[in-house]
Amino acid sequence: RLRLSLGGWGALVNPTGVAACRRSGRLVVAHDGKKRIHVFGPSGSCLQRFGERGDAGNDIKYALDVAVTSDGHVVVTDGGDRSVKAFDFEGRGALAVREGFCLPWGLDATPESDVILTDAEAGALYRLTADFGRGKLKKCQMIRSKLISPRGVAVSQTSGTVVVIEHLKAKGPSDSSTRVKIFSADMDLVGQMDSFGLNLVFPSKIYTTAVAFDKEGRIVVTDVCSQAVICLGKPDEFPIFNPLISQGLSYPTGLTYTANNSLVVLDSGDHSVKIYSSA
Repeated sequence: RLRLSLGGWGALVNPTGVAACRRSGRLVVAHDGKKRIHVFGPSGSCLQRFGERGDAGNDIKYALDVAVTSDGHVVVTDGGDRSVKAFDFEGRGALAVREGFCLPWGLDATPESDVILTDAEAGALYRLTADFGRGKLKKCQMIRSKLISPRGVAVSQTSGTVVVIEHLKAKGPSDSSTRVKIFSADMDLVGQMDSFGLNLVFPSKIYTTAVAFDKEGRIVVTDVCSQAVICLGKPDEFPIFNPLISQGLSYPTGLTYTANNSLVVLDSGDHSVKIYSSA
């Protein structure tokens, strides 16, 4: 069973992304407040705020997502100036990448401290390799193209499997749907399921905005239609339907797991971070 162990943390405005530092237990949240990035300690106290709106090097115009690399850097997609920016935990800018992105959106870090990044407008998936400590970009490589408005992305820390959430264009506003795509570490497509297909397996229409892997390598997604967090199983058993959290959420838009396997849900409906321990 999951239970809420920490309530919502205040002072967040329309939060868009959350990531956990596996070594320190710190949580990083991207939102639309005066300082875009908040760093919280494991107990919920705010340790650091940085990334003001502006044009200076360390500024962030509009943060869409955030990731934490294993070497301790905070990486942010900035939709405002179509860039990817890396910081240390004190908020000092380490690197800004503007490699001709159209709209960099979702990101996640690999175990090797590379960053997997979606470009929602270009319909592409990139891998960024950088020495963040020295502020040097080594490589920015497109690893997948012809995706449809890819946003959320997650990388398995054990297998390197990559899951992407596509937002499919719709004829009418109520017809919009999402698709979950699974790629192997070598970027071969190993599985996919759209809202219609999920609807055949599951009781309700699913519109997913965020995805994460638990430590066993199962795929976990948010569903804003049913205000739930659902486990879809491992890539080889996908999709199964196992609701993990089905009450207490209003608009779940971000997901991550901490080192001790607590599930962190970003709820932009009430501007909070909710942490569930599997006790």
